[in-house]
Amino acid sequence: MDLVEWNFIKEKIKTMIAYLSGAMEFSSDEGAGWRKDLTLWLDININHKVLNPVVESENLMKSHGAESYREWKKTNIEEYIDFIKICVDRDIDIVRNKCDYIICLWDENVLKGAGTHAEVTIAYESNKPVFLVNKLELKDLSGWIMACSTEIFSDFDSLKSFLVEKY
Repeated sequence: MDLVEWNFIKEKIKTMIAYLSGAMEFSSDEGAGWRKDLTLWLDININHKVLNPVVESENLMKSHGAESYREWKKTNIEEYIDFIKICVDRDIDIVRNKCDYIICLWDENVLKGAGTHAEVTIAYESNKPVFLVNKLELKDLSGWIMACSTEIFSDFDSLKSFLVEKY
């Protein structure tokens, strides 16, 4: 087998990587629950890996000694902003350079934040598919977010059926 043939085979068996976008700051569990469940499902059912911003944030907190960064929003705004910039830069890099597609949970918790809006837009700008699970009434879903989405689903079961068929 020559190098060209090997690279073709390697590309065919490449594991896809999903980024799980959705509210964290204003979610009760930082969005950990649905991400944990979907990570397991993606691995078992279609052998896709996940980049999970909840896990990424925990790793960043530990490596930067920022376990209490949420308190800094009240007590040390400059330190808080500096740490959040690290998180923002990391998420942008992941969406642009390290994932193959985005799965986004769009619910009432994203409306107070900004990261999910940005991630969906960056994915769109980077020509990455955005699979949006919308939990809002359609009339309340932003046209911008709709336009940035490749497919829109009303629940995770519909998304899963789609992913099994697609991948």
